[in-house]
Amino acid sequence: MNVEELQKSVRTEAIQDEFKASYWTIKLKMVLINSLAIVTSVSIMIFLATYFFKRDSQDQIKLYALQITDTVGTQVKYSFSSIVEKINLLYTTLQQDFKNPEQKSFFVDLFFKNDKEFFMLGVYKKEGNNLVSEEEVYSEDNLEKSKLTPPDFAKLVRIQTTIIFKAFTGKAVINNASSILNTPAFLLAIPIGQNKERILLTVVQTAKINEPFASKGGGEITETFLVNEEGDVIAHPKEKLVQNGQNLYKIPIVKEMLKSRESTNQRLYKDPESKENFIGSYTKIGFAGAGVVSIVSEKKALKGVYQIQRRNLIIMGIALCLAFAIIYNFARTITRPILRLLQATKEIQQGNFEVAIRPDSRDEVGLLTDSFIRMSQGLQEREKAKDALARFVNPEIAEMALRQELKLGGERKMAVIFFSDIRSFTAISEKLSPEEVIEFLNEYMTAMVSCINETGGTVDKYIGDAIMATWGVPISKGNDAENAINGTLMMRQALLKFNQGRGTAHKPIIKIGCGLNYGPVVAGQMGSSEKLQYTVIGDAVNLASRVEPLNKPFGTDILITQDLYNEVKDIFRVEKMKAIKVKGKADPQSIYAVLGRIDDPNCPQSIDEMRNLVGIDFHQSPPAASPKAGDDEEEVKYEILD
Repeated sequence: MNVEELQKSVRTEAIQDEFKASYWTIKLKMVLINSLAIVTSVSIMIFLATYFFKRDSQDQIKLYALQITDTVGTQVKYSFSSIVEKINLLYTTLQQDFKNPEQKSFFVDLFFKNDKEFFMLGVYKKEGNNLVSEEEVYSEDNLEKSKLTPPDFAKLVRIQTTIIFKAFTGKAVINNASSILNTPAFLLAIPIGQNKERILLTVVQTAKINEPFASKGGGEITETFLVNEEGDVIAHPKEKLVQNGQNLYKIPIVKEMLKSRESTNQRLYKDPESKENFIGSYTKIGFAGAGVVSIVSEKKALKGVYQIQRRNLIIMGIALCLAFAIIYNFARTITRPILRLLQATKEIQQGNFEVAIRPDSRDEVGLLTDSFIRMSQGLQEREKAKDALARFVNPEIAEMALRQELKLGGERKMAVIFFSDIRSFTAISEKLSPEEVIEFLNEYMTAMVSCINETGGTVDKYIGDAIMATWGVPISKGNDAENAINGTLMMRQALLKFNQGRGTAHKPIIKIGCGLNYGPVVAGQMGSSEKLQYTVIGDAVNLASRVEPLNKPFGTDILITQDLYNEVKDIFRVEKMKAIKVKGKADPQSIYAVLGRIDDPNCPQSIDEMRNLVGIDFHQSPPAASPKAGDDEEEVKYEILD
């Protein structure tokens, strides 16, 4: 369907009630205007082209030079970041406590085999006016290929001691080492330690960073190079300058870069020796005061300009200018509404659906603008409904409900089920007014639910002061078992923070018990077609609810079942409790008290240490069974076995 047929369909079917499309389509306008522009351009293309072509060429040269410095500077910055990262990795490896020297030697050899650009790495400290080596490792292959020995590097350090000392002031140092080692190389020193009392010193082949200068900065008209904060060449397409350690401070653009506070700049300058004009640009890489400099000979760069159709350029320039003026004025009528649509799209992406745009024309762009406005209004209404629904159900469930993906019934899933309860809540609430109870519960629930949400869990329901939550439904994150216990440990810390400043009758210190189980559940919408609730049911849910009350007799705050422990036994430190029998389960059940993550340096090492942390006063042996209602055994919820 072409544009005309589309417009006819739009008008015939009355898709737009208030907005009517025009016969003046973009296609018709473009044909008319471009035809006029082409005729005008061809008619006057013999005027004034040379002047504008030359000026445009100069601008392109400037832009090209600046782009080279930016591109090469980015590559060099990345290279130095990579070097620093690698030597820090090697240093960290050297600091480890190896069982034997062969093990340490193996890691060093592996590093130099994988990173062949390094000659050596050393750790030095300052004693008076001397550098003293604490440890040095070398790449035997690189030393053999370059015919170097460790004394050569000792000589390098001795000669450049004054320069290396700058690293003890807290900043990195780069310096050319080629002339001393008789091979293209540079020295890099970075401070380490809290008081900068030591430095990491490495010597790297110049080839590591010289590639972008050889490929992008070694052309016929462009020369790009890297200098340190003294103006010494570190990398250059002319290897001889690197080998001699040439200082280029006399070049005006280099001098300006080293003195300027600007990180990037460009200028025209005249070379004091050759009297030739150059376009110079620089960018500081933000590391050790070094910078990338690019210089372009204006004479060489503009050589081709004077050889291209001299007699026709002036005429062509006039024609192009007139054509540009016509097309530019027309393009504005198209680009302005499109740019406004683009800005409105960004606003919608950020969640702002109240877009302040309106159609300016009756062509396809105007039609698109009107449709966009209607779409934003629909999205705004949908977002309001979603926000309102999300206050009562999980956001993921709210999204599924808006897409009408929730139906009666359920599906079988593996999930972690969580129950928590406030200890002695009845006694606490008796001392508070109803308003204070609600305020207290809201504050407590906010802190706990935040931990659940941050670890990918879903609050299933509130049961008075109790919370039921799940990990793995409606959507599994892949590591639901770990996430669930992480969230519960976050609750422990959040509760400690919550209890700070509490301890009065109206603000009592509270303690909670948490029970978690992992197993199969049926998850889905339960209820009727008029009122639904997304929840989980199953034997795994029942077991989790039975485990939670056991925190009180065991003097713990987090208990998990054997099934959940099997999923996380290598991640968390636990202590096995006495076996139990619970209502609804014929076989004894094993449960575990969670102390913390194994990789957490602050993890309690014992259950007594955990009790001290959370404030559990436990001095009695746990009872054999839960309280009964008379002699009715059906009311026995658990039994603790010896």
